[in-house]
Amino acid sequence: MDNALKETLVGWAQEYNDPKYFEEDPIIFPRHFAGKYAMNEASVQDVEVAALLASHLAWGRRAMIVRDCGRMLDEMDWKPYAYVMNGEYRDEEVSLHRTIKWSEFAGICRRLKETYMTRDTLEGMTDMELRCMVFGQKEDRKAPNKKISMMRRWLVRDDGKVDLGIWKSSDKKSLIIPLDVHVYAQATELGLTSRRQKDIVTAREITDVFKEIWPDDPCMGDFALFGYGVNNK
Repeated sequence: MDNALKETLVGWAQEYNDPKYFEEDPIIFPRHFAGKYAMNEASVQDVEVAALLASHLAWGRRAMIVRDCGRMLDEMDWKPYAYVMNGEYRDEEVSLHRTIKWSEFAGICRRLKETYMTRDTLEGMTDMELRCMVFGQKEDRKAPNKKISMMRRWLVRDDGKVDLGIWKSSDKKSLIIPLDVHVYAQATELGLTSRRQKDIVTAREITDVFKEIWPDDPCMGDFALFGYGVNNK
């Protein structure tokens, strides 16, 4: 990576790692509960459930994501962990968000309840365990698991700006960039990857490039890619 590109990426990351750019973003929902958790008014499980479900809805226009996450939490009476553990879920074949139906939401809640009956926190679960045991998806060793990587970034990064840093036993060095079509396109245009597959290998390759800049915090590069998107519309 040449120095000019490196300096540009560092500049974008520093500028856009700022809550003012994420006021209409699904992270506002786990942030709401993280704030209550800091005041002993919510549990770490409330933050986890909000993060997991908000990340699951995080595709499409941000305004629509935020609207539908709000609808979802209204259904949960803004008590996500209690709702999950109560066991009575809205389970209908109608849309919650785009192609995600309330029945899919109910299935995730059921599996979350089963998970929380055997463990106190989702921290420490592998991507494959979250993918299969919570989201109910088939095992796929090549999947980028973008939603899980996004949730991890929110819960692990701890610089006190955008992300929440409530998972204290996790190392941000091990985080992987959340890879979707937009991130892939931006990374390709910047020359961070030449792979054609949008899979976990590509996500790791992009992350490894960012490790050259931020060895202790490679997902800082996620803000650089956000900055690229803002500056190259």
